[in-house]
Amino acid sequence: MPPPIQKTPLLQQAQDYWDRIRGNRPMPARRDLDPAAIVPLLPHVVLMDVLRDGSPGAAWPIDFRYRLLGTLADANMSARYTGRRMSELPHQRPPGELWTGLQWVAEHRVPRVNSVPYVGPHKDFMKVVDIMLPLSEDGETVNMLFCVIDFVPRDTRPARSTPGIP
Repeated sequence: MPPPIQKTPLLQQAQDYWDRIRGNRPMPARRDLDPAAIVPLLPHVVLMDVLRDGSPGAAWPIDFRYRLLGTLADANMSARYTGRRMSELPHQRPPGELWTGLQWVAEHRVPRVNSVPYVGPHKDFMKVVDIMLPLSEDGETVNMLFCVIDFVPRDTRPARSTPGIP
């Protein structure tokens, strides 16, 4: 098993907020989210609908739709995803790391921290670290995911020279 991924301070804020609003329930509902309480997180938020298709022949029994992207998350993506299903996006279909993480949270109903290489228009980012937090209207079935994304920059400092070597 790989070592756990370290949460950034931003992701820890999201986890703390999620824990606070869920109280003694397994997970909070979408209606519990209060944007005024998480203003610093809003640019980093991504809300994903969890779609379940039990019909025979469905390509995937579960899918995810981008419901809302915060301004920073949206600006750093390689395309505009609001309203799109992940299954429509070839680079996000299973068995990709992002899909696998979202599906795991939807099935296990507990938060998960994920890290993937950054693929997008800005070359100054090295990776994306995110936390996926389940939401449920009925307290049992995950119907939405509250995700917070942190973009980790590349180290752009010049290489340090070895003492005594010009």
